[in-house]
Amino acid sequence: MESEAITIQFPSDLLAKARKLKEGSESFNDLVVKAVEREMRRRRGWATHHRIIACSETIKAKTGIQSASTELIRSLREGQERHD
Repeated sequence: MESEAITIQFPSDLLAKARKLKEGSESFNDLVVKAVEREMRRRRGWATHHRIIACSETIKAKTGIQSASTELIRSLREGQERHD
């Protein structure tokens, strides 16, 4: 992966805690990169969650509240042989 050098300013207490947290031979750079990657995944997941909610609300507005499908699924399962 291609990388680019940047300068980041950390609060002193956070920097001290992060340095204590990193594992053995792990570089501080690796710790920060992993943290940023996790945060990006979290934010993408949160954005996806909000898009799903918005889509659900749009569908509900158009069609109304749908009946629960639990019984239909159960009856379909009982009507078919299970292949283990």
